Amino acid sequence: MFVYLLLLTVTVTVEAQRVPGQQKTDSCLCKINSSIWTFPAFRFEDVTRQVQICEDALNEFEEKVRNTNAELPMMEATLQNISARLKAFDYLYTSGLYSALHLRQLNQELEQIHQSVNETHTQNPNKETHNLLIELNKAKNDVQRMYRDDFFNLETMKKRLRELNNRAQSCKTIPNDFRTCHQRIMTRISSPSITKLNSISKSYISGAWGRDALLSNKERYWEHCLVSGHKHGNTIRMYNSREDFMANNNYKDEEIAPSYRHENAVQGSGTILYNNTVFYQCYSTAEICSFDITTQATKRVQLAGAGIDNKFPFCYYSCHDWTDIDLEADHDAVWVIYATEENHGNIVVSRLDPLELNITHTWKTHLFKRSVTSTFMMCGVLYATRYVNAYQEEVFYAFDTTTGQEVNTLSLPFEKVSAGIANLNYNPVDGRLYMYNDAYLLAYDTFF
Repeated sequence: MFVYLLLLTVTVTVEAQRVPGQQKTDSCLCKINSSIWTFPAFRFEDVTRQVQICEDALNEFEEKVRNTNAELPMMEATLQNISARLKAFDYLYTSGLYSALHLRQLNQELEQIHQSVNETHTQNPNKETHNLLIELNKAKNDVQRMYRDDFFNLETMKKRLRELNNRAQSCKTIPNDFRTCHQRIMTRISSPSITKLNSISKSYISGAWGRDALLSNKERYWEHCLVSGHKHGNTIRMYNSREDFMANNNYKDEEIAPSYRHENAVQGSGTILYNNTVFYQCYSTAEICSFDITTQATKRVQLAGAGIDNKFPFCYYSCHDWTDIDLEADHDAVWVIYATEENHGNIVVSRLDPLELNITHTWKTHLFKRSVTSTFMMCGVLYATRYVNAYQEEVFYAFDTTTGQEVNTLSLPFEKVSAGIANLNYNPVDGRLYMYNDAYLLAYDTFF
């Protein structure tokens, strides 16, 4: 019998195990303890799981790389397109021209206001103009700081400039009776004291009417109806007494222009009569015309930046076409109410010298013109109305040109006979409001 020794090596522990054996027939039989070679199944499963996670993460990353590679050409093309579109404006950034132009404009406006206030202060020194000059100097210093520090907040500066400008306008030389109204803000409007249909036809739903607004003039009533799509007109009907007006008797149609399409024809319903002179928007232009009935002479003045052709009409409930420019008369001045893009469609009020027909003062409000149905001027105060229903209107807003203050808390209701208002104007002679209410003519007493 032969005894064999089997030498086994365990690689994990690097240890050798000698196992004796016996030969039986042609075989060698050995008894081996295999516990030290037990396969680490749990460890293998854990390693396999980690490998799988790594493979999944790697596959996901490879997928992202492939997608990114596919998107890069499109992103590059988009970037090149944007760069090409902006290339024309590179010089504005590199030269600082965009900011510089806006600041230069602010500087110019500040200089104009400063010069105007300084002239007023030189003629009539007072604390108000002195304080305003100090604030204007501060504003100019702030603009210079914006230049120096390359810091721009143009909207805030524009708002500040608008407020300073309104204060400067109020400081300008204005006749004494302009500032000495009994009270500043109206408190009540009566029921209609006059209600009648216009003298031509119920189909003439747009126009204006009233009484000559000059205090020294004799009683003279007028009526102006628009034709040609409720847009144009070229005549004004004149009455020498209230009795004639109510009875549609003894009137005279004065020709303002030879035809509805003449350059001196009337556009829109914002007409007013002051000192026997008709003030109105000139045909299809941002200009104010004045037609002297006595001399038959027409003057014109440009209204810079004014929106026309239904760009900024009176709206609120529904827009009333061709009401972009509204003329009003008060004491010894004519007012024009309009809106500009520069003032974001908000109402602008300008005071006109009725003799020279030039703009003497301009105020900018925060009231969006399309949010109101009509406006009128009373004692240097702008009033705005809004639609309540087909038979009621409400004065809800006032802007005092003397103080530059806005009042948003008014609630002065008054009656009407139809929904649409083509014109509303105040007459300082009799203290009445005159309304062209679709085809109807209404008048109201006012109270302070």
